[in-house]
Amino acid sequence: MKNKGQKPKKETKGRFRLGASGQFLGQIMIALFFLVLLVAGYSALVENKKETIEIPFSDLANKIQGGQVESVKVVGDKLEVVLKDKTIVKSKKESESSLVAALLDYGVKPEKITATRVEIANNTGWGYWILNLLPFVIPILFLLLFLWLISRQMKGASMQAFTFGQSRARIIDPNDSSQKVMFKDVAGNREAKEELLEIVDFLKNPKKFLEIGARIPKGALLMGAPGTGKTLLARAVAGEAHVPFFYLSGSEFVEMFVGVGASRVRDLFKMAKNAAPAIIFIDEIDAIGRHRGSGMGGGNDEREQTLNQILVEMDGFEPTEKLIVMAATNRPDVLDKALLRPGRFDRRVILDAPDINDREAILKIHATKKPLAEDVNIRVIAQRTPGFSGADLANLMNEAAILAAREDRKTVGQYDLVRSVEKVMLGPERKSHILSEKEKEITAYHEIGHALIASVLPHADPVHKVSIISRGHAAGYTLKLPIEDKKLNSKNEFLDDIAVSLGGYAVEQMIFGDITTGASNDIQVATSLARAMVTRYGMSEKVGPIDFGVGTVSHIGEVPLAEKSASEATWAIIDEEVSALMKNGLARAQEVLTNYRAALDSLSKELVRTETLERAEFEVLLKANGIEPKVDKRIAEEVVTEKKLIV
Repeated sequence: MKNKGQKPKKETKGRFRLGASGQFLGQIMIALFFLVLLVAGYSALVENKKETIEIPFSDLANKIQGGQVESVKVVGDKLEVVLKDKTIVKSKKESESSLVAALLDYGVKPEKITATRVEIANNTGWGYWILNLLPFVIPILFLLLFLWLISRQMKGASMQAFTFGQSRARIIDPNDSSQKVMFKDVAGNREAKEELLEIVDFLKNPKKFLEIGARIPKGALLMGAPGTGKTLLARAVAGEAHVPFFYLSGSEFVEMFVGVGASRVRDLFKMAKNAAPAIIFIDEIDAIGRHRGSGMGGGNDEREQTLNQILVEMDGFEPTEKLIVMAATNRPDVLDKALLRPGRFDRRVILDAPDINDREAILKIHATKKPLAEDVNIRVIAQRTPGFSGADLANLMNEAAILAAREDRKTVGQYDLVRSVEKVMLGPERKSHILSEKEKEITAYHEIGHALIASVLPHADPVHKVSIISRGHAAGYTLKLPIEDKKLNSKNEFLDDIAVSLGGYAVEQMIFGDITTGASNDIQVATSLARAMVTRYGMSEKVGPIDFGVGTVSHIGEVPLAEKSASEATWAIIDEEVSALMKNGLARAQEVLTNYRAALDSLSKELVRTETLERAEFEVLLKANGIEPKVDKRIAEEVVTEKKLIV
């Protein structure tokens, strides 16, 4: 159980290459195909149209003597005989004697020989030679063809060795209007767009900058959490400037052979210079741009040589080359200092998570190709998605369309969007996970414990939904969202959050006299928050404003450092303070639940009956039990909309 508070791309690709084994197999098949054709042609030439009978020469002599033969064709020692009944037969004579002499020797009368038409044919012509030479020529031709294919294969392998160091960059043509991305297609990130507008202006009109002696930044580093639109914004810069866009990932430079990455860098910059003005975009540059010599991230000579080549290429730019390098990373802390110095990536653009207005604009962009129902209120969905990135919002709209299509509806309604928020945030409904009546009651009290305390404590966020329908790993959930987007959190807000997190634990003790494993995640969240208050935020009077390095972002991510930055006595005090915060939060939760026991029972029974309480219905029940819900005038319209959704 958890307490929650929260595009087709067309590119120009390189030639499609089969593997070496695939190429060799294909060429063998071609050779066999040619062999079959030659054999079939030879068979067609050699095979007679009609099967003929060969008779002894003595029989032929008797037939001539009897006047049964119409004509005889002599081809060397072979005889082709046409009988009076048009039957064709074959025979042979002795090669040393003529046909007439041979017939006379067999006693054929001269007048019978004279009455028979005799034709002498020479063994010449292309047909004769083909028929006699093909049995010898076909194997030789096949062998020569096979050797030629083998040599071609070897040549191709050697050519691949020469092209191994070529760039694998994909190019987006600026004239491809169907794939062009403009700033209007990227909602939010207003400050980032303003930073990049100068680069667009330089690519369009470099003379204006060069005449006044200004030097445009050679590189722009886009930094932000995953899904905030770094790649999309880089494409928008190329679209606005109407220049070629060379795109590849940092990992595509590095291979197992030393020097290949550097060669690909040289080839990439050569291609871009030939196409200038152009933009090179390297996604996830931290794959090759990590600190050199630190040993972190599997440092090796190949990666460092690749980084060195990038540094050299960027430092060698001339102001008139009109070539801009852009890169994106969500780990700027691990990048090498030489990569960030002036003259290289000297302009750093930070992309934050979108606020409510930006989220509304992003949702509208992703909703342009989706038929929306009349009840859809994009503003309401934007209010329900604090902390969502642009990618999360795109996924939200897609999930809503999938839900509508699954139910055979032609439009996407507000109910689909609300369900998709919960699906993206918590996971899909686990309809097969059926709770027993006892577990259902425990889960209902647990979640109402969270929701009731959040509704009573002044600094807690208001509750938007309570449900005991399983989603993801949670048997139930309480969705509470801030009234407005926050950049700062106060100590009182943290204390109320700890009390709310322990509400489920407290209500299980109070109502059932036992504790289940359902509170494990709540305890983990509350303990992490309490420890951060003491060790990072300076919110402990005993410890004071000291950072003890717990959870510090290191080169390998956010992990507790192995070496403690305080004495054992100080860590004992820290543990005491964390324990005191947790016990204080539990006591406050128990106090609220005791004071509002009647509301706790009433709300829990209603949740068991309905399984889900939306905010509008939940607030009606709060008022019925003498609790005034937290009101925000900006979202009054959402309450009206939700009332329409409640069945």
